[in-house]
Amino acid sequence: MSGFEELTNRLVGFAAARQWERFHTPKNLAMALAGEAGELVTELQWLSDAEIRDELAAGPLRERLADEAADVLLYLLQLCHACGIDLETAANAKIDRNEHRFPPQQEDRS
Repeated sequence: MSGFEELTNRLVGFAAARQWERFHTPKNLAMALAGEAGELVTELQWLSDAEIRDELAAGPLRERLADEAADVLLYLLQLCHACGIDLETAANAKIDRNEHRFPPQQEDRS
């Protein structure tokens, strides 16, 4: 069992214990995912690259980003579960397509 499968199973059990399944429709989960992605962006929105680097080194920003990134991942896993998508397989297939579409640049040796 992959890590994604284990997380998904935990999420399914978490939602079932609270009787939240009826709210976990693809549309609702996609909207929640977009909201969480927005919260992730908000943490970085007005900071320069140097400020981000400094605040990541200090720690609190890293913790906030970790929480928001986890929220994004968890909603994405729930969305994929609701739609019958194997996220790991889909991600690998996408990388395969991108490797074909965007081959490495060949150094010009002429």
